[in-house]
Amino acid sequence: MRRDKGRGGVIVHPYRGYGSHREAFIMGRVFRQPGRLMRWEEAGVMRDLVDVARRVVRHGVADARVDIRLGATQATVTTDRDGYFYAHVKITHSLPAEAIWHTAKLEVISEDDAISTETEVYIPPVSTDLIVISDIDDTVMYTGVANKLKMLYRLFMEKAHRRTAFPGVAAFYRALYGGAEGNRKRPMLYVSRGPWSIYEMLEMFFNMNRIPAGPILFLREWGLSLKRPWPRRAEEHKSDVIQNMLSLYEDLPFILIGDSGQHDPEVYTEIVKAHPERVRAIYIRKVDNDPERDAAIEVLANEVRHTGCELVLARDSVSMAEHALSKGFISEEGLEAVRRDQRQ
Repeated sequence: MRRDKGRGGVIVHPYRGYGSHREAFIMGRVFRQPGRLMRWEEAGVMRDLVDVARRVVRHGVADARVDIRLGATQATVTTDRDGYFYAHVKITHSLPAEAIWHTAKLEVISEDDAISTETEVYIPPVSTDLIVISDIDDTVMYTGVANKLKMLYRLFMEKAHRRTAFPGVAAFYRALYGGAEGNRKRPMLYVSRGPWSIYEMLEMFFNMNRIPAGPILFLREWGLSLKRPWPRRAEEHKSDVIQNMLSLYEDLPFILIGDSGQHDPEVYTEIVKAHPERVRAIYIRKVDNDPERDAAIEVLANEVRHTGCELVLARDSVSMAEHALSKGFISEEGLEAVRRDQRQ
């Protein structure tokens, strides 16, 4: 938003890709960013409001051709009517075994311009033993989804440095990333009900808080219109992402992390029922003081216990980390780091 100096124009924004040694998925958007009608050189509320509006009303460039090269593999896709592209690349040549991040080169050709860019693609190492999928809103970052107006303000207006990570969450996720040995480099996948337009802010938030960035932030296109004035249900989006990841990493177990404020416990329980023995643990951050909600989550925990999955309702990151250590998911050093982080 800052680099274009308010001029606008055609922009290509690829998101981080992910995959296995058999296939990779790369996505992004080609859009026409509107310019400012007036110039605000100094930072301030008015310029922030204008830039939020510009971000929200970006117009996708349909039918742009996107040529992708990943190693010796090539693929070509076209953007949809909203300007998004989704490339499924079959990997036919070996990639460097020692690397987990690989560079994909993109050339995007639209009726207005030809732009070259690149993005990173995460492919887990052969030693990967576990996949972690986490919600973001009220699980990693305080959002306050119970109050819709405040949530929308935080979603679109608050800058990364003004947003709050839950105490201990960064250290806990670093411990999960490293595993019991400390060097596992596990895939950390994040899902949010927010729109793709906040992707840049979330990237900055993760970097500032030293939270393992993971292959991609699975956001969603709200696609608001007069016929559909609200985005589709977040539970559907989250369930679809997890189902796809279970299929992609078909030989690996999972840990799922969410919060009690929305429907994460119910969504995750249905996943466990559909894929018994694939989910090792579910961690639910308790963000309310509702005894009835606690009782309902306890019922769900009993429903999945026979599969070998333990659903843990925890008020803080230390409680999650203590359970993770008992199951061998993290190291003793990782638990101590979470305790230090939470105390600070």
